[in-house]
Amino acid sequence: MSKPIVAIVGRPNVGKSTLFNSLAGSRISIIEDTPGVTRDRIYADVEWLDRRFTLIDTGGIEPDTSDIILAQMREQAQIAIDTADVILFLTDLKQGLVDADAKVADMLRRSHKPVLLVVNKVDSWQRDEAAVYEFYNLGIGDPYPISAANRTGIGDLLDEVLRLLPARSSAEEEDTRPKIAIVGKPNVGKSSLINRLLGEERLIVSDIAGTTRDAVDTEVTYNGKEYIFIDTAGIRRKNKIKEDLEHYMIVRAVAAIERSDVVVVVIDAQEGITEQDAKVAGIAHERGKGIIIAVNKWDTLEKDNHTVSKFTARIRSTLSFMQYADILFLSAKTGQRLYKLYPMIDEVIESANRRVATGVLNEILSEAVALQQPPMDKGKRLRCYYMTQVGVAPPTFVLFVNDKKLMHFSYERYIENQIRTAFGFKGTAIRILTRERARKDQPD
Repeated sequence: MSKPIVAIVGRPNVGKSTLFNSLAGSRISIIEDTPGVTRDRIYADVEWLDRRFTLIDTGGIEPDTSDIILAQMREQAQIAIDTADVILFLTDLKQGLVDADAKVADMLRRSHKPVLLVVNKVDSWQRDEAAVYEFYNLGIGDPYPISAANRTGIGDLLDEVLRLLPARSSAEEEDTRPKIAIVGKPNVGKSSLINRLLGEERLIVSDIAGTTRDAVDTEVTYNGKEYIFIDTAGIRRKNKIKEDLEHYMIVRAVAAIERSDVVVVVIDAQEGITEQDAKVAGIAHERGKGIIIAVNKWDTLEKDNHTVSKFTARIRSTLSFMQYADILFLSAKTGQRLYKLYPMIDEVIESANRRVATGVLNEILSEAVALQQPPMDKGKRLRCYYMTQVGVAPPTFVLFVNDKKLMHFSYERYIENQIRTAFGFKGTAIRILTRERARKDQPD
């Protein structure tokens, strides 16, 4: 089941990044006193009590600014608001209540989303109580006093966040139909791809990047089997603003990827693989989703005998962290090779849910160790005792060793490659967790 989304919004320099880092448990966002330093949304998984959610940090909202960067950040924040299940509206006690806070509050009221008013930099309730009450004037509910820097008041705030999160949906958990997220930069042909699969113009297709404002679920039946395709939004262009598309695609990509079983990363054949493509693919990889790389508009290229191999090499170089993903060259416009997508989706889902018996797995491990000795450090050699599979989607294995500090990344990758050679696991990441255990604890 996908995780709900909580967005932190507010004016620049009220402490959004500090709160984000406190909740995320690490210093992920850059903190600086200059308004506008958090230019990209940053996201992280947060767990509180028995619930997990995805937290989004946004650039500050300046409702009436003509500054290009701040205007871009306002657009980012609006997208985060549209996507979020719960919104944390952060204000600053030290600055007090200002006109811009009231304008942000009006924006949030129009969203019709649950909003928690958070007053930051409350270091002493006894001293600051009267100042906190001033924020009731925003008319957006009871203020929650916190100090993001000192981590006070955070627990009460998170308790209320959990109360407002949507209930776990048993219907969603029972829906076993494959869910495929179509992700990529705006205007690479995501909607065109789904329309071609449908055989009808159900989704709006336009040359203007960002025609699709919201994620759209579309049911498609192929050979008697139902699939759910999730089309992710692009951006809405504003006149006289040259927008960096990367700013606007991440949060919706995260939301769609969370809900999916397989992620189809759509690349524009005319533009080639870009860093933005790699960032979206990386999100899917980190979350252990099945992945297919679809190179769209393949019909528009002039090709020779080396075009496919050269394009493939560039993709493999840029996406070096996910060599396991298959590449499909297609055209949403003409339908070229589109029929191959369904069997690839089925194969990726089967791979992601494949289980390997412990006995067979350890035969492969023994062979791997015999073929290439484990690394040694300061006279001590890594010993691999046994391995067992503990999860699927993605396939997750626990490898018991004598000292996990001796496990070098390259040797872990070698073990992964041996597993892939033996069992396939095409299109899915593999997780290997290293645990220490004395040899005498090894099972028979």
